[in-house]
Amino acid sequence: MTNNIAEALKSAYNAIQEFQTKQQLKQQSRLIAVSKTKPAESVAAAYQAGQRAFGENYVQELVSKATELQGLEAIEWHFIGPIQSNKTKDIAFYADWVHSIERLKIAERLSAQRPSDKAPLQVLLQVNISGEESKSGINPADLMSLATQVAALPQLKLKGLMAIPQPGKGAEAFEQMQKLSLQLIQKHPEATELSMGMSDDWQQALCFGSTMIRLGTAIFGARGIPSHD
Repeated sequence: MTNNIAEALKSAYNAIQEFQTKQQLKQQSRLIAVSKTKPAESVAAAYQAGQRAFGENYVQELVSKATELQGLEAIEWHFIGPIQSNKTKDIAFYADWVHSIERLKIAERLSAQRPSDKAPLQVLLQVNISGEESKSGINPADLMSLATQVAALPQLKLKGLMAIPQPGKGAEAFEQMQKLSLQLIQKHPEATELSMGMSDDWQQALCFGSTMIRLGTAIFGARGIPSHD
């Protein structure tokens, strides 16, 4: 398992580097290894291979893995799933980044519950860029207002945007996200992160300025059944 994960990581990083070079892309892009439904042992194997940033969709898994692997120096936990109000305390304690803020109420709870001895929580606002009823995220028209409110909260640091486009609509959605990101940066110069692109569309996302690519299956293999939390 360890060798397979190490090889998969190396292959992913090489593919990203080759694509960026070929397309002459200048932005720095990070790989977030999405470890949802995978055991802590798989995360540890990726860590030993040099990976530091890991994405979790389920609060129960975030708590379990962050607790078990707390001895790993500089490991970085990114919460990327939908957020329920009754789960914000655990996210505020265990996460380093949150990609999926879509409501002020959630942001306020995360800010209030972030321990004062921890660095501010790095946060991204999730945009429902394709307008899907089944998807989380704020309407693009309401984004700048929410950004101003979130940026003013203590213990949070607004770092940028996240989106999960409708399948098959990637290019159009990524282009819109890039425009929104540039608008956001004009008002919030530190909010430069753009989390978009997964296993089937990361190349397209990179072409439109993605700074964080979320890869799961490509690193850890097919997923098991999600845990309930």
